[in-house]
Amino acid sequence: MQNIPDPQTPPPPPSVGYGNPPPAKKPGLSKGCLIGIIAAVVLGIGAILLIFALAGGIYFFKRQAGTMTNRGSGTTATSSSTGDGAQSPSPTSAQTAAIAGGQSATWEQQEISWTVPQKWSKQTADSRSFLWRSPGSFDAASLIVSISPMSADFPAEMSLKAFYDGAQTRKQNGEVEEVRWLKLGGVNGVEFRESTPESGDNPQRLQWMAYRNYKGQTQLINVMLAARGKDFARHEDALYGILYTTKFSQ
Repeated sequence: MQNIPDPQTPPPPPSVGYGNPPPAKKPGLSKGCLIGIIAAVVLGIGAILLIFALAGGIYFFKRQAGTMTNRGSGTTATSSSTGDGAQSPSPTSAQTAAIAGGQSATWEQQEISWTVPQKWSKQTADSRSFLWRSPGSFDAASLIVSISPMSADFPAEMSLKAFYDGAQTRKQNGEVEEVRWLKLGGVNGVEFRESTPESGDNPQRLQWMAYRNYKGQTQLINVMLAARGKDFARHEDALYGILYTTKFSQ
């Protein structure tokens, strides 16, 4: 089997703000300017995900070609179903408490919602990107979500498996601490948490990636909950609590 490209981390990793916590509002920056920067970051994330989702498609067709060759030589090809044995959310008491009494963060254009702490606020929301943030500046945490539409015949299951394998490779390299199949709102996806970065000023992410069919369209959903490495532990219970409340209306 050919090596699967790591779909989570484009080289070099954070050069386009792949899930970086949005830049804080500095003196002299208007709120409109800040939101414009955040929107650019989120749109960049969507473009990167589209590229690496397509990598899963390329891998799929290579696998298909290999399967046909094996059949011709009398070899039986095997495969495993994506997300077999996916876990359901089981928040700890601390994670539940972190969002207790929270508010609903609803992405109306995509009919997806989360429960976030009461003091979090919406920054952007359009048909492709969604962003909420906690209070604070550089020490704030963020919920960053993007949607990438795919063609109806896109091999979503194979692509998701490539995401999982890529995250496992990153875990072996020490870049990721946790990788698992996780079912949210009835949708199977890949969840992983990055290791604490060497520099506390660099981002650390809790991420979930999945595909769904929404109104006849195949979509790649990327949910990222991020904070600076030195602030991640302080936000961690809330970030897991938010992720576990993911709900799809359809």
